[in-house]
Amino acid sequence: MKVLVIGSGAREHAVVRALALDSAVDAVVAAPGNPGIEAVALCEPLPGGVTDADAVVDLARRHDVGLVVVGPEAPLVAGVADAVRAAGFACFGPSAEAARLEGSKAFAKEVMSAADVPTAMAHVCTNEDEVAEALDALGAPHVVKDDGLAAGKGVVVTDDRAAALEHARACLAKPDGRVVVEEFLDGPEVSLFCVCDGQTVRPLAPAQDFKRVGDGDAGPNTGGMGAYSPLDWAPAGLADDVVARIAQPVVDEMAKRGTPFAGVLYVGLALTVRGPRVIEFNVRFGDPETQVVLDRLRTPLGQLLLAAAEGRLAEAEPLRWSDEHAVTVVVAARDYPATPHTGDPVTGLDTLPGEPDAYVLHAGTARDADGVLVSSGGRVLSVVGRGATLGLARARAYAAVDAVGLDGSHHRRDIAERAERGEVTVPA
Repeated sequence: MKVLVIGSGAREHAVVRALALDSAVDAVVAAPGNPGIEAVALCEPLPGGVTDADAVVDLARRHDVGLVVVGPEAPLVAGVADAVRAAGFACFGPSAEAARLEGSKAFAKEVMSAADVPTAMAHVCTNEDEVAEALDALGAPHVVKDDGLAAGKGVVVTDDRAAALEHARACLAKPDGRVVVEEFLDGPEVSLFCVCDGQTVRPLAPAQDFKRVGDGDAGPNTGGMGAYSPLDWAPAGLADDVVARIAQPVVDEMAKRGTPFAGVLYVGLALTVRGPRVIEFNVRFGDPETQVVLDRLRTPLGQLLLAAAEGRLAEAEPLRWSDEHAVTVVVAARDYPATPHTGDPVTGLDTLPGEPDAYVLHAGTARDADGVLVSSGGRVLSVVGRGATLGLARARAYAAVDAVGLDGSHHRRDIAERAERGEVTVPA
């Protein structure tokens, strides 16, 4: 089987890397890919961007692929998966209708309500007066979310009512702008990817990511600054419980509506004193959690995704996992998440300490006119470390991070630190 992967970030690099390890996968093509992906796959340009459905279909035909995997959310919401399937190719990724679970937080709330899924109380607001009323009704900490896609940076959680209103104004100023104001959910957060084929749901291993830019969860939200898996502190049977109470009811509700969900349903959870509550849904592998989850997955990824794309998940064997721990740390460009500085040389990747138990996945990199590897985005690299213990995985990840050279870059030093110390607890 030949597989075409759409996207250019560290998530796609992790997917390509895992696909290349599957004995049933003969070759991987990535579009547009990145310099790191080029080392393990053929990269093809997408001049029209990842939402150019015609170009994606053309690539699938030209390379005669057996499976297309759509990585980012934008092409899914734009209907690229629909076009690929209409052209006769197996595709891992939901339809545009099903992708509304991420494309509109208001729609996701509607589906959760219909499926009786536990989530935060929320108000959907279309003007500033409605936002002010919702903030007062739910109280602080204030949670204000852009209704549409925002690359992981559309959420503000703050005790400052003025800051919450300011974020809401910026969201409402967009065409057809809406915001969702939610109650704050206490308790540790968990990310759970569920592979779905429209009927059957298979959970992957839980992970935890770190959204804030600074140590101690300081500063603004980002697309994610690091992650780790497994979660030794999480309740036994958490993944099965989330499938039974959340993922399966949502998949059943989507099927009932005539818009079956096939792809990855990302369930972002808070483990509250009242039990698991949904923070948000995404409709694709999350970044940076994918980097650690796929590092630990021992079931061949290509065969798993093809089974989901073809509606055969119920026949698939139970998933197999490594007992090792994995940690990823994001190396971000200067000034990220505001206006990141790009074009700076990236060095130190040729001989990383700890290889092969420490390695780099490229996120925002490119080659300049002279062939030099340079930064091209806000999150530049995901550095992964693995080990028999969480402490060893952290040590390997950070030793590799320290070997990376990128002028003005920054990263968090506390990814998985509290978990290593045994300080993460679930409210009783």
